[in-house]
Amino acid sequence: MTSKKASIIWVDDEIELLRPHLMFLEERGYQVTPVTNAEDALILIKDKAYDLVLLDEMLNGMDGLTALGEIKTINPSLPVIMVTKSEEEALMEDAIGGKIDDYLTKPVNPSQILLTCKKYLEARKIESAKISREYVLRFNEVALKLMSPLTWQDWIDIYVNLAQWEVELDDYPELGLRQTLLDQKRECNVEFAKFIERNYANWLDSDDAPLFSTDVVQHALFPFLDQNKSVVFLVMDNLRLDQWLAIEDLLYQSFTISKEYYYSIIPTATPYSRNAIFSGLFPLEIEEKYPEIWEKEVDDDSSRNRHERQLLELQLAKNEYILKPELKYIKILDVNEARNLERNIDSMATSPLLAIVLNFVDFLAHSRSDSEVLKEIAPDESAYRSLTRSWFEHSHIYRILKRLSELKSTIILTSDHGSIRSRHGAKVIGDRETSTNLRYKFGRSLKCDPKYAINIPNPQIYKLPSRRLNTNYLIAKEDFYFVYPTDYHHYLNYYRDSFQHGGVSMEEMILPIIKLEPK
Repeated sequence: MTSKKASIIWVDDEIELLRPHLMFLEERGYQVTPVTNAEDALILIKDKAYDLVLLDEMLNGMDGLTALGEIKTINPSLPVIMVTKSEEEALMEDAIGGKIDDYLTKPVNPSQILLTCKKYLEARKIESAKISREYVLRFNEVALKLMSPLTWQDWIDIYVNLAQWEVELDDYPELGLRQTLLDQKRECNVEFAKFIERNYANWLDSDDAPLFSTDVVQHALFPFLDQNKSVVFLVMDNLRLDQWLAIEDLLYQSFTISKEYYYSIIPTATPYSRNAIFSGLFPLEIEEKYPEIWEKEVDDDSSRNRHERQLLELQLAKNEYILKPELKYIKILDVNEARNLERNIDSMATSPLLAIVLNFVDFLAHSRSDSEVLKEIAPDESAYRSLTRSWFEHSHIYRILKRLSELKSTIILTSDHGSIRSRHGAKVIGDRETSTNLRYKFGRSLKCDPKYAINIPNPQIYKLPSRRLNTNYLIAKEDFYFVYPTDYHHYLNYYRDSFQHGGVSMEEMILPIIKLEPK
């Protein structure tokens, strides 16, 4: 006989006929209290913490459905399994409406009862054990992969695997596996940065390269335009894969979802990566072809991304797409703009191509750096995912997406770059004209330990603008962030644990392209 697992109260006015069932459960370690009427059962439930109630629907005196309501008043979280001879659909609906947890029809056999008890009393334990076993296997698989030569596709597979496990383990904090996963992800990012440093420049002139930011529109949108199909293109600035996985299930009811992946160009920052998406060009090519758009000596998101619509129109024209009616482009920077789009989405969706840029996730990441309240709410990646899901579930964009599903609009959703929680500082030497970004910098004669950053002395090789003589770029590796020697410890502590982007990590570079097909 096994040790006691849980306590069950079984309420049935013919309980003596169920004695073999009671013995069967007790032999498997459950403590079962038999009761013949609801009134006595309610007294017991008030006095003792039971783990499960098996409740007959047809009882003498107070009936099962009435008793169900009383039980849930006493303890709303106590699982109740209704057992009845009736198979009427109306009765089932009444039971479900009464917040019943499960429903069994007599005659029930011992195995059926045992399975139901395990489902509600041991499911967490069984699931946790299974999750632990599977995670150990996946952990070892990734560790073995890191010992072999890897391709860009291998790195996508590794990161997708890690991101899925991050989201999975959010539901099982008691397993204590989160830190192990974070440690392995950091080990992967060390190797990923080396991989990018070796291969990135060669990819830019190679046919054997991953999809880049510059390929997203042509790859994901042009096939719809070729077939004269309307499409909505939604770019959620700074959305990481794990954040998408945390909200994806909210859209299952409305859409059939498929995913593929691309690599952000570097620096993984909005002025570079998002302009590359909308133009289909690398930053150096934008500067050369459209110098009036690529404003010299300015490198902030608000100035360099004012011309996304124009860049997209130029890319469409270059590929001989003439849209009638014309492209519609919306940038959502605040809640009023989101509300206006929700009001007008029916008319906006009539365009062959509706492009939407949503900046909230990026705003959330930057606001967290300056807000002690947000740091308290989202101290780590798991909480950051939870905060993202909470926002999305109550957002205008969620309602817009559901409305687009009703309008039978296909949506291509992606991000321009991700972010990483910056944990380690790296000293950087530069002059006063050096850019202020924490994960990438450009300026004259910048210096940083090569363990912490990729040094790009010839920006043209990376298809980046030079701006002036002796300009070089530094791109932070792994989870490092740049700090000047002056007031080093102050800024080291100020920016530690902030979510930043611009550097080289799987979180920043490997991004999903999601196709949402309305059901």
